[in-house]
Amino acid sequence: MTSVVILGGGPGGYEAALVARQLGAEVTLIHTTGLGGSAVLTDCVPSKALIATAGVVGAAGSSASLGVRLNGQPPTAGDFGVDIGAMNARINALAAAQSQDITASLVAQGVKLISGRAELRGPRIVSISTSDGEVIEITAEIILIATGARPRQLPEALPDGERILDWEQLYGLTELPERLIVVGSGVTGAEFAGAYHGLGCDVVLVSSRDRVLPGEDPDAAQVIEDVFKGNGATVKEQSRAIAARRTTSGVEVTLDTGEIVTGSHALMAVGSLPNTDAIGLESAGVELDERGFIVTDRVSRTSVNGVYAAGDCTGVMMLASVAAMQGRIAMWHALGDAVAPLELHHVSSTVFTNPEIATVGVSQRDLDNGSFVGDVVLVHLAANARAKIEETHDGFVKLFCRTETRIIAGAVVVGPNASELIHSLTIAVEQRLTVDQIASTFTVYPSLSGSVAEAARRLRFAVG
Repeated sequence: MTSVVILGGGPGGYEAALVARQLGAEVTLIHTTGLGGSAVLTDCVPSKALIATAGVVGAAGSSASLGVRLNGQPPTAGDFGVDIGAMNARINALAAAQSQDITASLVAQGVKLISGRAELRGPRIVSISTSDGEVIEITAEIILIATGARPRQLPEALPDGERILDWEQLYGLTELPERLIVVGSGVTGAEFAGAYHGLGCDVVLVSSRDRVLPGEDPDAAQVIEDVFKGNGATVKEQSRAIAARRTTSGVEVTLDTGEIVTGSHALMAVGSLPNTDAIGLESAGVELDERGFIVTDRVSRTSVNGVYAAGDCTGVMMLASVAAMQGRIAMWHALGDAVAPLELHHVSSTVFTNPEIATVGVSQRDLDNGSFVGDVVLVHLAANARAKIEETHDGFVKLFCRTETRIIAGAVVVGPNASELIHSLTIAVEQRLTVDQIASTFTVYPSLSGSVAEAARRLRFAVG
């Protein structure tokens, strides 16, 4: 029986463990913070639960145009609020319950779980300092590193867990911030800025770039920035935060322009650092890149035979879904099962702002820089009957196809539940469906998915 040792209990680790057991391996998984990792305990699950609450509050506050009345009067945003203590208690309970479900699944499959810190003592030996104070060593034929990442910190803006926070510390708040300064306009910053503004908080979003969400489709990012500003949030563009400090009444964030922004709390969302230090990777010969991420190939192999890596510690599209697939691929490859290399163009991702942004395949950047040759069509949701019914005013469907074959090569969806709508387009990209095939497929009327088919119908005749 092949022995597998996995460092890390997040999606990359626990999904790999399940696959390895299915393939008959003896599996030991070492975790430090609980099964599910940051994705379940401090990141994906908690943040999306918070965003869901914000969505309900926002929908209730804007429901007057639907004919909704509160005590006989049209409701306003001020009529609804949130008990942040109760909300965070629910969020933490949800995360704990999901972690327990993952633990139960692993135990049921025969995975040996060890709580502690692990370090490589070479390419085959793992030393573990357990939470019980023991030190044990395990020899493994296959090792998977899935240790994740942690919030990056600015030296002059270190989180204190009370007023200056990283995104893992938000769920300990017992009062809603009066004025939240969000430093960083990437995915994490934009999601939390939108959510807290939806909960009724005054929000200032500090962006070092010339727009919000600089890594996303420019048309999609513009929609989100317009919605932010239209809802009353403040966006400070081309302003880099260099320091944050506590005051007697809150926080001050100093920008490189010399401006000082004051608020009750500051959220530092300035990127992530891989958890690859102090775990013996260098001594084992595992190659790291200049940022400290583990270098892997498309089947999750590192530079050392028998040592694989998955998830955020590799820096490959830092998404829970990608981490899980990297972990599965690693075990399929290591244990001799059929495996297809990771194909990043088949990965769909979502920014859980309001409205959501979901993408797959080639992008507008690829089209603009000439690395992709094809055609593009954008259809606004404003004319969609379902969007009108639900008072959805912002959003669109954008499709890309290859010029010669008319195969769907990429898509962007901006709107409610874009994270769900993108699935059909992910299938289209992966299965190389053509514009004609999407255009001729039935959709429900009225539905937002109808705009997907409408975009395909327009793309049939869009050339150049």
